[in-house]
Amino acid sequence: MPVDNEPPSWIDNFGSIETDIQAMEEFAATLANEVQTAYEPHLQQVVTAMLTELPGGNANFPELQSFLKLHHEAQQQTFSNTFNFRDGTHQFATVAKSISEEYGSSDAYARAKVKDVNDGFVAANNPLTSEGGSKVDG
Repeated sequence: MPVDNEPPSWIDNFGSIETDIQAMEEFAATLANEVQTAYEPHLQQVVTAMLTELPGGNANFPELQSFLKLHHEAQQQTFSNTFNFRDGTHQFATVAKSISEEYGSSDAYARAKVKDVNDGFVAANNPLTSEGGSKVDG
């Protein structure tokens, strides 16, 4: 098993990946703000329109039944995608801010590990943790 921050033995041309963490945080915050101000207000309108129920089709019209079934499946996937985009963008902004705060100094950059980034996304996706990644009592 590879040592943390070391490439697997089958990778022979390992180079470092440099990241401007502050720029990542600024980009994530700008994107999150754009979603909040331009996407979120329209989300409710879209959801309301999509909640309009179609009338049931005649059981003797199998093509219509098939269409209604596929329409419902597409509607469910669209719901998931619209909310996942909003929530994922917020999660990305939260993780970028957390990484920037934790690894804002040059010494911390040297200690940052891919596992820390992955742990940040896990914490941001866990409803039982706060935005800073600490557990919420309750």
